[in-house]
Amino acid sequence: MTSLHRSRTRRRGLAAAAALIGLVGSLLTAGTAAAVPDPGDGPNAPKKLSSSERSQAQEAIERGDVPGVDEIDKSDNIEHVAHLDKGALQGTNSDIAFQGRYAFAGNYDGFVIYDIADPKSPEVVSEVLCPGSQNDVSVSGDLLFLSTDSSRSDDSCNSTTQPATEKDSWEGMKVFDISDKRNPEYVAAVETACGSHTHTLVPERKNVYIYVSSYSPSATFPDCQPPHDGISIVKVPRSAPERSEVIDFPVLFPDGGNPGSPGKSATTGCHDITAFPKLDLAAGACMGDGILMDISDPEAPEVIDQVSDYENFAFWHSATFSKDGEKVVFTDELGGGGAATCNEEIGPKQGANGIYDLKQRGDKSELIFRSYYKIPRHQADTENCVAHNGSLVPVAGGRDIMVQAWYQGGVSVWDFTDSRNPKEIGYFERGPLSDTSLVTGGSWSAYYYNGYVYSNDIAKGLDVLKINDRRTDSAGSVRLPELNTQTQPDYR
Repeated sequence: MTSLHRSRTRRRGLAAAAALIGLVGSLLTAGTAAAVPDPGDGPNAPKKLSSSERSQAQEAIERGDVPGVDEIDKSDNIEHVAHLDKGALQGTNSDIAFQGRYAFAGNYDGFVIYDIADPKSPEVVSEVLCPGSQNDVSVSGDLLFLSTDSSRSDDSCNSTTQPATEKDSWEGMKVFDISDKRNPEYVAAVETACGSHTHTLVPERKNVYIYVSSYSPSATFPDCQPPHDGISIVKVPRSAPERSEVIDFPVLFPDGGNPGSPGKSATTGCHDITAFPKLDLAAGACMGDGILMDISDPEAPEVIDQVSDYENFAFWHSATFSKDGEKVVFTDELGGGGAATCNEEIGPKQGANGIYDLKQRGDKSELIFRSYYKIPRHQADTENCVAHNGSLVPVAGGRDIMVQAWYQGGVSVWDFTDSRNPKEIGYFERGPLSDTSLVTGGSWSAYYYNGYVYSNDIAKGLDVLKINDRRTDSAGSVRLPELNTQTQPDYR
């Protein structure tokens, strides 16, 4: 499959982008300038609640069941060591990647590069204005990859929103050269079918393969046609990233996948994939299904098992392997991340994690369900809360511990060594952004990197946490040169 992107548009877009990036490099450094948010890619507007819902939130705060508005609450083993408010980029904060002394944080208005050499005093190195929803970010060597999952007028960083019904609209992958952290250079754009909601790197010495996850096709979208039962694979030559292109669109669900049901998503693509290159495996969270893939040939991933949860999972969102690759944690994004689902009414099984053991039966690998995990602290009806992005804490020995974002449910540190009996061992959260309306906020991504936890808060900015617990102390000596959580390291 060739790139959907037309060369004339690409040349025009990248030329405009190059000019803009030069401007951004000089202006958007250390938050000295104000970026203009893209109104088409902002968070959901505050949702007005019924009087009973407002009363529930206010009464919960008064009883002390929920922290007060914007008040911090945490377990004794969590230290809040630093916070940075948003700077020039005021859009929705999203995913994070790491390399050496730097953290790269996505934002619907672009991305921010932080210097985290001193985690207790992080500093903004540069802010790059390049609007597009999600702006899921990852890095490999001198390259940074950015997902655009909103229909744009072109592939430049000064594009505007444009309906996906128009053939010349663009969405997909953007590639930046980050050899100069203060002046990233936009070097390539690749349009992908239905855009790029998230992406996963499978890096090799000469090339970086990108598995692009996207979904929700429509017969009215020229570049996003149903059934869209697969993923786009982009090949990026390290020595010539400008030659990046889509090389295939493997169909992962030849039977069409989960057809869906009331309140449960049908499968029309994947939301997120986590690769474990050392084991030649990947786990995909694909709306209505969870899958396990053999990626021994990165250009030809093969589905080797598929599971569904018709009773409790509404939307298969993301996946994380255990340290030894013998368990997989799938998350359910009930309510799309914009609803209050961490309450007594919803219960402990919906909007939760599903923990699966990975068993070998002869030459076949199978995912076997074991239990659910959901944060044990109920949130107010004004707080969007659901299982979201997390990573392993690389502890020594046979334990499996994970840190995870739950939007306004905060950050949870939990142990799933016993896949049948997971338990929380620490947490950090803020009280609701409002006690009268549901305002979208909270931790989008919370990842452990080189001794600290970094949380990208949708509305507030960057938080840095430290876990002080004998169960996780051994992880403090682990140092990685680079971390993209969706490309899982081998911690064994």
